[in-house]
Amino acid sequence: MNIGIVCYPTYGGSGIVATELGSELARQGHKVHFISYALPTRLDKFQNNIFYHDVEFPHYPLFDHQLYTLALAGKIIDVIKYEKIDILHVHYAIPHTISGILAKQIMGETHNFKLVTTLHGTDITLVGLEPAFHPLVKYSLDQSDAVTAVSNYLAEKTVQNFNPSKKIEVIYNFIDPEFYQRHDTYNLKSQLAPYGEKVFMHISNFRPVKRVPDTIRILNEVIKKHPAKLLLVGDGPDRTECESLVRELKLNDHVRFLGKQTSIVELLSIADLFLLPSQSESFGLSALEAMSCGVPVIGSNIGGIPEVVSHGETGYVAELGDVERMAKYAISLFDNPKKFKIFSGNSRKKAIEKFDSNLIVPQYIKLYERLLNN
Repeated sequence: MNIGIVCYPTYGGSGIVATELGSELARQGHKVHFISYALPTRLDKFQNNIFYHDVEFPHYPLFDHQLYTLALAGKIIDVIKYEKIDILHVHYAIPHTISGILAKQIMGETHNFKLVTTLHGTDITLVGLEPAFHPLVKYSLDQSDAVTAVSNYLAEKTVQNFNPSKKIEVIYNFIDPEFYQRHDTYNLKSQLAPYGEKVFMHISNFRPVKRVPDTIRILNEVIKKHPAKLLLVGDGPDRTECESLVRELKLNDHVRFLGKQTSIVELLSIADLFLLPSQSESFGLSALEAMSCGVPVIGSNIGGIPEVVSHGETGYVAELGDVERMAKYAISLFDNPKKFKIFSGNSRKKAIEKFDSNLIVPQYIKLYERLLNN
């Protein structure tokens, strides 16, 4: 198949999943064409069967704002026409699906490609609920040939908020467990936790919805019982607030801001616990990556997190903002090494048995084939 993939190229979960899906499809012999305004972050190495098409913005004094939706539609038309795309798979409804629909209507029957929309979260739970965008998201769902969501929670929210005309199919996010597995990184651990401290990790874009300051408050409780370090990976609008909180709580020696990193597996390999105290999370891909590396997760009982983290088996979930409870869960695991080892093994086992790319990617291929055969 010739497959076009439209995604945001940034560190967010939707772009990562789209890129990993495209890479896996290419490995299986399909031709994959990425269409975006920048090269997706994980397309950092040459791979056969993968092509990148840059969306160029027109710059005219008349326009105060860039016309990305229209520029994207124009690029989609160009790629569809000359690359003979069978499936256009767009990740995140706004504005990608709208651009795809516009391209489909303009091209008519001359290039009858199928449009698949995958919903990732805030396109439904936040952006899509804005009065100005709600009718556009509803239209995009109804006009797509198929719509998927990355969790049962997100599928249910989509039905509640938009009452779409077609069924929302749940296809979970996934990982390659051969890539996401724990490595021996003694040298790295000796640098970041030189005295054998327990290591917490959090990875995000530091937006308010991620509640990164809660990870610092959790650490502040845990270090009363166990020496510990917190490694914060990523960057974003809340970083300044987090740095101020670290200074206020006098945790400068216990918290490391590592910024954006590409060596995620190496960092997860030195982690003991992963923290995900988000107030909204449609799936929790970073938690799954941690679990695949044998790292139990402590997070909020919110959204799709409980579909990834099995409470009392691969980690714990607590009520939103309940920092004390999350800290107690961490301390209980640190107090009981045998229990911790079981949780670590359970985390790896669940990642392989439920979220292996070899289980999930065929579901997308089956969907594509069904659409093309109709």
